Amino acid sequence: MKEGVYSADDEWDVNYSPTSICALQGSIVIINCTYEYPTGLQVMKVFWTNNEEKTKDKEHPDLFNDSEYSQRIQYLGDQHHDCTMRLTDVRQTDSHKYYFRFITDKDKWLGRPGVTLNITDLQVESSGERVTERDSVTLTCKSRCSLTDRSTFIWFKNTQSLSERTDRNNQLILQSVTREDAGNYSCAVQGHKLTSPHQYLNVVYAPDKPVISINPSGEIMEGDSVTLTCSSDANPPVHNYSWFKENETVASGQTYIISNIRSDHSGEYKCKSSNELGQNYSAVTLNVLCKFNIKV
Repeated sequence: MKEGVYSADDEWDVNYSPTSICALQGSIVIINCTYEYPTGLQVMKVFWTNNEEKTKDKEHPDLFNDSEYSQRIQYLGDQHHDCTMRLTDVRQTDSHKYYFRFITDKDKWLGRPGVTLNITDLQVESSGERVTERDSVTLTCKSRCSLTDRSTFIWFKNTQSLSERTDRNNQLILQSVTREDAGNYSCAVQGHKLTSPHQYLNVVYAPDKPVISINPSGEIMEGDSVTLTCSSDANPPVHNYSWFKENETVASGQTYIISNIRSDHSGEYKCKSSNELGQNYSAVTLNVLCKFNIKV
């Protein structure tokens, strides 16, 4: 029996369209295929294989008899000229070269050079590990090969769909980001179940204007103990709080405690909050009331 060797001048031929396919993990792949053979021959058997080498029984392995494929592979062609095949729920291990094989009443043929199938997942990549507030950032939905089908990409933030971010472009560009843009971003291709792992977008910013609280909050009398507390939102968190009275440093730390307060403690106090991106100030005024001993 004749063994197939690819030749454009031969009456025997197998054509794949396209010859290379990149598909998403979990999707359905259809490999379009046609074949030709000399007139007068009758096709007795058709099948697909992913191995150019013959097995011990001197035949190529038949994927329709392979437990890894038998429940997922379907022959859509016929025993005349159409050899189209469908493979469902594709997996990373399906990344192979595939060949159509047919046997006639006289000869056998293996359709070289075959069709290459690459299976890919999705990953989100950021143009920076972190982005400063009001800067721009680009997120890219990446695959390990260029998807064969024209794809529409969908974006999610904290698992919620960003409906206005559906685009044929695989990039999500965020202009002048705010802290509200921070979160876990993932992507998918419309019509497919596969979603990329989350990529956290870290938005950093200098401290907000600090908020100063006074305890006790009512009138302050001489001899009282007063606690000033300073808090400021920042990312990364504030690493240093400083206290000033009339531009002179009086304490460091988030709280400033004045025990047995005196009237000369009256005045304006400033709190400075700092992180690696900047600093901010707030001020508060203390008015210490004198106690009078009244003799009768």
